Amino acid sequence: MDEERALYIVRAGEAGAIERVLRDYSDKHRATFKFEPTDEDKRKKLCEGIFKVLVKDVPTTCQVCCLEVLRILSRDKKILVPVTTKENMQILLRLAKLNESDDSLEKASEFPVIVESLKCLCNIVFNSQIAQQLSLELNLAAKLCNLLRKCKDRKFINDIKCFDLRLLFLLSLLHTDVRSQLRYELQGLPLLTQILESAFSIKWTDEYESAIDHNGPPLSPQETDCAIEALKALFNVTLDSWKVHKESDSHQFRVMAAVLRHCLLIAGPSEDKTEELHSNAVNLLSNVPVSCLDVLICPLTHEETAQEATTLDELPSEKTAEKETVLKNSTMVYNGMNMEAIHVLLNFMERRIDKGSSYREGLTPVLSLLTECSRVHRNIRKFLKDQVLPPLRDVTNRPEVGSTVRNKLVRLMTHVDLGVKQIAAEFLFVLCKERVDSLLKYTGYGNAAGLLAARGLLAGGRGDNWYSEDEDTDTEEYKNAKPKEELLKPMGLKPDGTITPLEEALSQYSVIEETSSDTD
Repeated sequence: MDEERALYIVRAGEAGAIERVLRDYSDKHRATFKFEPTDEDKRKKLCEGIFKVLVKDVPTTCQVCCLEVLRILSRDKKILVPVTTKENMQILLRLAKLNESDDSLEKASEFPVIVESLKCLCNIVFNSQIAQQLSLELNLAAKLCNLLRKCKDRKFINDIKCFDLRLLFLLSLLHTDVRSQLRYELQGLPLLTQILESAFSIKWTDEYESAIDHNGPPLSPQETDCAIEALKALFNVTLDSWKVHKESDSHQFRVMAAVLRHCLLIAGPSEDKTEELHSNAVNLLSNVPVSCLDVLICPLTHEETAQEATTLDELPSEKTAEKETVLKNSTMVYNGMNMEAIHVLLNFMERRIDKGSSYREGLTPVLSLLTECSRVHRNIRKFLKDQVLPPLRDVTNRPEVGSTVRNKLVRLMTHVDLGVKQIAAEFLFVLCKERVDSLLKYTGYGNAAGLLAARGLLAGGRGDNWYSEDEDTDTEEYKNAKPKEELLKPMGLKPDGTITPLEEALSQYSVIEETSSDTD
């Protein structure tokens, strides 16, 4: 009955009546995502009637009500085939200000129409293959980039940017050709990076360094949503960029990595939003050529160096808060470099481990990122080694027992998911400079056996990559316990069925084979 009444008014009524009936329909069905199949034909006709209203000269408030109902109806894939035409798509493009190349966004009264039109386009493109093809024919990606350039530095139209970016993300997700167009023809990489700079209000202090106000307010919900959509779109644009990286792109990738460093050091309006923001930043960092990730760390400023020089003993005993700040900052500095962003990534990784589920989607991206950073950037590896594999003092418990980051990662080395256990083992192996003896010291033979077998290193040695030599980090506790490690040996069965060290068992079988071959 709702569709029938609305359809009657839309076909015969004047603008005021249409606005009232559609507002009632929108209020009633705002949260509707499943529709009655029996009313499918009525919904199709209502969509067609709404498009006929949208081409007329009706008030802005009436246009908004029409678009709100169209957005709700476009959640139903079955009704989109007859209404998804080139003509109807062009109506939405015009209302979203996507057809005009010179028009600026000056009339604030038009903003709700633009936003609702973009929302409709998001639903229709997502749910209709016909609309997806029409979006290519109408060159929608280029029009969206043009709209972004009109509003990239204007914060009061965040909703327009947000849904423009969401639609750009959908197009680049659905069409590989759009990714290439965005990357090379439309200069999507610098454009989307500038959108992030605007959302984060970045102030540059050096070529790849931004000012971080740790005491500043968190991002607003609108700024956070806009940044997340930009990060998702950039992820699609930069897919496989590590394979096709050119030297001429280094600067742009480093700028983007510096923006992502800033992103990791700020907070959203809630813990959940901050986690979502950082998760998308991690995914995007995985697409950045690893040689450009050196900007994740930076030399300490003069102020930071002076603060680092302040020791706990120099502070009065009652200055508890100041002592905690100095102690916290000291854990984020290595070799004169600010490691805050790497520390955030490490904490992010540990939270994903503690979550205990969805490891492949939630944990492997950040583990892979930290592994590659450690393999290429010495300061990052040494800092992470200090944090994850500090000098070994607990030699009484098994490596997988405990609540440290090392214990958690060692437990993952025997996880049922092959991809998870491989990347966890690889990360620890790289932190150990791919030295088998060092890996065994921190993980134990049994936990490391899978990685060593896959690399042909069960007998010892080291991996293929070269690392600088570091000083001996063995503690007195480990040196005293090291001779007792021989208690854990690979074992085998002798011909008589008894257990013996593997080498001895193999030698006995060799003797038997030689004796058998000599017997006619």
